[in-house]
Amino acid sequence: MVETPRFRRNHHHRSDSKWSIPVFLSSQKTLWTLLWIVGFVSLFIWQRNVIDGLLLFRKLPPKPIPKLRPFVFNLTDFGGIGDGKTMNTKAFEKAVASIAKFGKKGGGQLNIQAGNWLTAPFNLTSHMTLFLAEDAVILGADDENLWTLMPPLPSYGAGREHPGPRYGSLIHGQNLTDIIITGYNGTIDGQGNAWWKKFRQKLLKHTRGPLVQIMRSSNIQISNITLQNSPFWTLHPYDCKNITITGVTILAPIFGAPNTDGINPDSCENMVIEDCYISVGDDGIAIKSGWNQYGIAYGRPSKDIFIRNVSIRSMVSAGVSIGSEMSGGVSNVTVENLLVWSSRRGVRIKTSPGRGGYVRRITYRNVTFDNVRVGIVIKTDYSEHPDEGYNPKALPILQDISFTGIYGQGVRVPVRINGSEEIPVRNVTFQDMSVGITYKKKHIFQCAFVQGRVIGSIFPSPCENLDRYDEQARLIKHSINQNITNIDYDFR
Repeated sequence: MVETPRFRRNHHHRSDSKWSIPVFLSSQKTLWTLLWIVGFVSLFIWQRNVIDGLLLFRKLPPKPIPKLRPFVFNLTDFGGIGDGKTMNTKAFEKAVASIAKFGKKGGGQLNIQAGNWLTAPFNLTSHMTLFLAEDAVILGADDENLWTLMPPLPSYGAGREHPGPRYGSLIHGQNLTDIIITGYNGTIDGQGNAWWKKFRQKLLKHTRGPLVQIMRSSNIQISNITLQNSPFWTLHPYDCKNITITGVTILAPIFGAPNTDGINPDSCENMVIEDCYISVGDDGIAIKSGWNQYGIAYGRPSKDIFIRNVSIRSMVSAGVSIGSEMSGGVSNVTVENLLVWSSRRGVRIKTSPGRGGYVRRITYRNVTFDNVRVGIVIKTDYSEHPDEGYNPKALPILQDISFTGIYGQGVRVPVRINGSEEIPVRNVTFQDMSVGITYKKKHIFQCAFVQGRVIGSIFPSPCENLDRYDEQARLIKHSINQNITNIDYDFR
């Protein structure tokens, strides 16, 4: 009973052995070939790592700083010391004053070399280039007593956080032209942690200042730098024209860094924001134009703004926002090739009664949401006001807004358009949309008081408020009721 199965197994094994000898020899040849290839690749990688390792021990020379102006200075020429302890405010002021003398001769360039350059706020001048070398860091003093006090912005009333004077920005400019801030990805660091802590503890008596603010100026270029840890909004162009922001990295903690918006174009026109990475504690980009009656009186819209090739993370607010302070109007904005990841909201328009103004001719194209709670938001009840003097009958106009090529995954609510009877949302278009959702509930495409259309097939299924068109934009079905409301704020 025991021998028979063993004999059969042995017999079967001998037959297989005779048959498998050529296969075995062939397998050996294949094995040796594979071993030779692995050995060659390993040798190549080892040689490359040895060379790279030797380069690490050899100190490479710093990149040469290009000469971008006829007259070039280093901060050290004016007594600057980059040890992270010495206050360099006087050195910056002397340097800027020297450059101001060469405005009619093409301007001057101030080089910030590698090091940590501590300073209180300072001003720029026209026809100036501020160049941050590799490993150069401008550090903002974290003592608010060293920050200049300025009048409140006229389009915001008495003040944004407190009535009365506000803190200026670390790097500031007014009524300038031809300003360049660039470098080899050097850093401007606002050291905002002390500010955020005092703000939470309600110890500040004035509105916090931005990291970089340029006001009533034109022909501004900001590129190839890192801005981080701003006390308040990070980059704030106010009432400016002809601005290009490219290749900029903006960072702040995603929690615990209140109001650290990345880029806030405010009453600006002719502006490009491109090839930027933003991860902050509030909106990545927020387009503004004044607050309630003060913004209406100031009357400077934000218009002709192009945002492209930008990646944003905002766990507190939204990737790209318009408003809520938009009382001077916002128009002709294009957002394309945008990625919003691990964020609370993707793109948002927010306003309320009392704002006045308008948001119109807004185009979103090729937008991707990755792990976002709410993808598209239009909100008309964002009731935050500077004071009681606003006119509740000043109703904003929202119209001509299109979404084309909207993609993504891991989204809870793809669309939430919350118009109202007094502020309806008009002429909204959706086309080519496919967003993977995390919850399979009803009303994940939420609407109220919205008129518009869907062209072709989109996912998820749109709300009933919108007209349906085929791929050739031929009407298939009219909306039964544009005022249907299925907004569910419990579903976040």
